[in-house]
Amino acid sequence: MHAISDKSGIREGLLATRRGMSPGRRTAADAAIRAAVVTLLRAGRRVGRPAVPDARRTVTGYVPTDLEPGGTGLPEALRRWGDRVLLPVLRSDLDLDWAEYTGPDCLQPARWRLCEPSGPKLGPGAAARAAVLFVPALAVDRRGNRLGRGGGSYDRALSRVPRRALVVALLYDGELVDELPAEPHDRPVNAVVTPGDGLVRITGSGVSTPPPRVDEGPRHGG
Repeated sequence: MHAISDKSGIREGLLATRRGMSPGRRTAADAAIRAAVVTLLRAGRRVGRPAVPDARRTVTGYVPTDLEPGGTGLPEALRRWGDRVLLPVLRSDLDLDWAEYTGPDCLQPARWRLCEPSGPKLGPGAAARAAVLFVPALAVDRRGNRLGRGGGSYDRALSRVPRRALVVALLYDGELVDELPAEPHDRPVNAVVTPGDGLVRITGSGVSTPPPRVDEGPRHGG
């Protein structure tokens, strides 16, 4: 229970910081995140041993809410460089189903101010076939522990994904931190993208570039 309580307090602080971002700062940060995502996917197409395995196949993303990194242009950025883009569809049990994103016209309003693709549902296991998964987060630590909103949807979805897949959390600067409380069911990520650092790989011993201290980097979020 101590870890859960710690998570609740951290979430509140991170969300408050994100709400305090100015519109201009958020817009610039979202654009930098999308640029880093595109760079990653383009690199996967250029080299013989791609940064993103099978990048021309399936990737997953999400439609950011007003407090999530990436901005409204994220699905289109993914569609330009991933041949097939799957977006989550929240089920009644809070697990995630998936449907293909075919363009802005396929999106429709859903519960909790979410926006979801209207096409055929592909089943909860569809994301297991993706080479790279871009996921939302409130923070990630140097061990890859991801802090989400608390519903457990992505923990369940990521439990079906093979370890060879690249799971990338999108963050704002200051949200890659030294340590977060974690529970056995939490599913780690193996990379993050931030506006300031771009792609940062997370290894078994930490991150490939030093994360900012919690009390240093710019205090903003998404």
